[in-house]
Amino acid sequence: MDRHSFEEVLDATCALLTDEAQAELFTSSKQFEDRVREVLADLLTDQQVELHPPAQCFPDIALGEFGVEVKFTLNDTWRSVANSIFEGQRDPDVRLIYVVFGKMGGHTAVRWDRYEDCVMHVRTSHVPRFELEIGASQSLFKKMDVDYERFSELAAEEKMHYVREYARGRLKDGERLWWLEEKDEPEHSLPMAVRLYMDLEQDDKRRFRAEAALLCPQVVKPSRSKHKYDDAALYLLTYYGILCSQARDLFSAGSVAMRGDDTRGGNYVERAIADIQGEMIEAAWRLEDALFQEYWGEIPPPEERIDWWLKRADDMAIDWKPSERLFANKGRRGPRTHY
Repeated sequence: MDRHSFEEVLDATCALLTDEAQAELFTSSKQFEDRVREVLADLLTDQQVELHPPAQCFPDIALGEFGVEVKFTLNDTWRSVANSIFEGQRDPDVRLIYVVFGKMGGHTAVRWDRYEDCVMHVRTSHVPRFELEIGASQSLFKKMDVDYERFSELAAEEKMHYVREYARGRLKDGERLWWLEEKDEPEHSLPMAVRLYMDLEQDDKRRFRAEAALLCPQVVKPSRSKHKYDDAALYLLTYYGILCSQARDLFSAGSVAMRGDDTRGGNYVERAIADIQGEMIEAAWRLEDALFQEYWGEIPPPEERIDWWLKRADDMAIDWKPSERLFANKGRRGPRTHY
């Protein structure tokens, strides 16, 4: 069977199911999907249709090189969240995927579309998931300038590159992405509850401040610089789910600047960073490469990251030079155990 012939079968399937739904609504996704299988089995007499498939397969119905993903809603919309972009459960024999969508709300109808044409957005739950819409004006893959067949063959990290670029293109000034893992089985995850920075243990505060300072060297900008702490606060929120309501207190409050010396005065940001230099060196070796790509736009080798940070900090600071005041007595090329 060629593509044109299979699409004629889908035309007939949707016409029959539309008549049935308009006579009596389907009331659940399972009832609808079971009926889709039965109709396809009747129309595809030379093709075996699995009526009792294992759970969590993609697409729902595999028919040789063709596949059908079934979507259903009781609402008046042709939009639905689809599967993970990583497609870990995909049937390797399926080459062409279609969506059969039953819409019970509003004007009841059943329609089909090509999967690569109706996927139009990405949403994030615990992993990024496609969002599709029957009759979408532009597919996600056209927006990302990659065709679906090519995208589906990419490694997880390569898929995330496209998704990040797409998501970044939708950001407004001052916004950051929620952290999106690059793997189907994430190693990093956000906790269920948002935590307040002020309630953390002291060791955790130091570690998180060091990571934020390392990724966001703009914290050394002059005190009147607007938004210089925004990225540091957004890093804690989007990567760890930690809310810091007074971001300036991470680096310029007396409580962090005077930990090593209770003498008042001087450059509080410099003193606060000097207090966490060891943790910053550790973070330079420990944090995942993708974070440096996200916040620095490049991924220097771990042994060069402190020098990279000092160079950027020197460009941003006024009235002092971080490279002359910070890390002078610390080993820059190795974690704490090396100095």
